[in-house]
Amino acid sequence: MIGDLIAGFAAGYIAVGAGRGLAAGFLSGILGGLLLGVLIAVALPLLASYLPFLAPLLGWLQLGAVLIPVVLSLKGALLSAIGGLIGGLISSKR
Repeated sequence: MIGDLIAGFAAGYIAVGAGRGLAAGFLSGILGGLLLGVLIAVALPLLASYLPFLAPLLGWLQLGAVLIPVVLSLKGALLSAIGGLIGGLISSKR
């Protein structure tokens, strides 16, 4: 929780500006879940070759593999957005 705020603060401080800091913080929080989802979705066809009963479900499994980590990382993204807003406000006041 604190790590998400600090990461968002750093992204917002670099972005300079409240709106840009908010967007930078949110994007920094959501990209982790997106990267994890894409990695799992790419690895699923390799797993399906060893477990052939997964082959008919592969499309749904890949969709779930991308969406579930993104949805779960929304908490971190929102905390990073708050940190980015704070960091952007502080950097714009300097």
